[in-house]
Amino acid sequence: MTTKDLVLSALFTAIIVVLGLIPPVTLGFIPVPITAQSMGVMLAGCIIGARRGALAYVLLVVLVAIGLPVLSGGRGGLGVLMGPTAGYILGWIIGTFVTGLIAERLVRENQSAARQVAGFLAASLIGGVVVVYAIGIPWVSFAAGTPLDKVLLGSLAFIPGDILKAAIASLAARAVMVGYPLLTQRA
Repeated sequence: MTTKDLVLSALFTAIIVVLGLIPPVTLGFIPVPITAQSMGVMLAGCIIGARRGALAYVLLVVLVAIGLPVLSGGRGGLGVLMGPTAGYILGWIIGTFVTGLIAERLVRENQSAARQVAGFLAASLIGGVVVVYAIGIPWVSFAAGTPLDKVLLGSLAFIPGDILKAAIASLAARAVMVGYPLLTQRA
């Protein structure tokens, strides 16, 4: 990785931390809050790609592990990385990588705007929602001692917001690609 790659990863870590300043919304029936930081998965993957985006989230997890309150609601510390949300936090790293990988394969500069947005949307939904949920939901079930079917049912409440986040991230990624294409400059 070049210095530029490291700087972009660190920049996106800062963006993810800023997204954490938006207060989380807690739902009483599942111990996982709705946060804007999950949109960072989609933004980082679509804008800076798989490796750099995943590195941004690895850096975030390191900051959490050393106790900095960089997660939504001012949370941080090793306890968070062992609690019910830990699966989602790990899922963010893998989800960002998958989002970036799909975006790198589907989106090209010579495509129409609609195809680019559709490619970014597909990448965001698969990596930022499906992959993150596939890791986060079983962990919540394990850590909270709640049956998997109840956690799955409770997680349906997150779907509309995550689709909205994916749409916003797709439009933002397209706007950045037009002005300063970072995705095509793979790490």
